[in-house]
Amino acid sequence: MATYTITELAKEFDITPRAIRFYEDQGLISPTRDGPTGRNRVYTARERTHLKLTLRGKRLGLSLSDIKSLVDMYGSPKDTEVQLQSFLQVLARHRAALEQQREDIEIMLAEISAHEEESQRLLAEQAGGK
Repeated sequence: MATYTITELAKEFDITPRAIRFYEDQGLISPTRDGPTGRNRVYTARERTHLKLTLRGKRLGLSLSDIKSLVDMYGSPKDTEVQLQSFLQVLARHRAALEQQREDIEIMLAEISAHEEESQRLLAEQAGGK
């Protein structure tokens, strides 16, 4: 069975060992310990997959709690249909939040444009009055 060190996973996924330890602290991955003092982390293919799912969730902008529930579902023997329905609900909530943020950004950009136009107009009036 393939195993990985923290350094190997950090290089593979282009993240720091500290990030991997953080995900371990959050309960997203749980390597076994090896060596005389138990300090060496040993990651199985399953832990590698959990890390990959965690990073994918992070790229999607999901919260750590959403990522943890998805990673936990991946490891459970539950019905795949239930898992997929739950994943779709998480994605729908996240999509709604992102769409609201996009709408808010578009409103702010329109306000900035209006202020820029007004400022340009005032500058032109001042230049014309000199």
